[in-house]
Amino acid sequence: MAILVLAVGAAAQRRYFNQPPHEPDTHNIPYDGRFTFARLKFVSGPGGYYYRGLPAWAHGYDEAERNLTSIMNEVSNVSPHIDGSNVLTLDDPQLLRYPVAYMTEAGYWTMTDQEAAAFRAYLLKGGFVIFDDFRGNFRGGGGWENFETNMLRVLPGARIVDLDPKHPIFHSFFEIDSFEIIPQYYDQGAPVFRGIFENNDPTKRLLAMVNFNTDVSNYWEFSATGLKPIDESNQAYKLGVNYLVYGLTH
Repeated sequence: MAILVLAVGAAAQRRYFNQPPHEPDTHNIPYDGRFTFARLKFVSGPGGYYYRGLPAWAHGYDEAERNLTSIMNEVSNVSPHIDGSNVLTLDDPQLLRYPVAYMTEAGYWTMTDQEAAAFRAYLLKGGFVIFDDFRGNFRGGGGWENFETNMLRVLPGARIVDLDPKHPIFHSFFEIDSFEIIPQYYDQGAPVFRGIFENNDPTKRLLAMVNFNTDVSNYWEFSATGLKPIDESNQAYKLGVNYLVYGLTH
């Protein structure tokens, strides 16, 4: 039995962590006005290809967003596209058509000056971005320092502040009254939820939701596998739905 467990574990490691670097196939949905999940694509910094051989921006693509939008479709009247999602660079003019954007693994995020300027315009014109799945320095990734440096290029002078459960984003659809109920897939310690406000004014809208030291989207990606209790996946879905609703209504 021990030999079997070790063999299965080794096979899983090869499947998820020992594949050659490659770009995923992406197929964007033509714009039709319906909500479409928009994932941000960037050139990965060193170490970003560790998971399934994918670039950092593609970790979880597209199982995570497909499962989240399916939940969104079931619990709300938003009627999002559930048959696909879009992948866009930060300087793609098409990004302005999508009110909510998502980036994973921001610890490996690299960015040109052109992308920084375009992303700034997106956020200031009403766009909302969700950052997820990054932590301290990990497998060569820059972690928080890399993320903060990039955000200050996008929004010079921006303050990234800790949020508490009283903020409206945690009550935009589901009621999330405590961060203690938020599960951790594999990160150590407590998740940290931060935000960037318009004009650094906490009475104004959030431009960015920052999930640090956690991987909420991992629950979306693997929710149908039975790897984690259903209750934990449900809590992660509540966060995701709240984020999407907040972004669509602010």
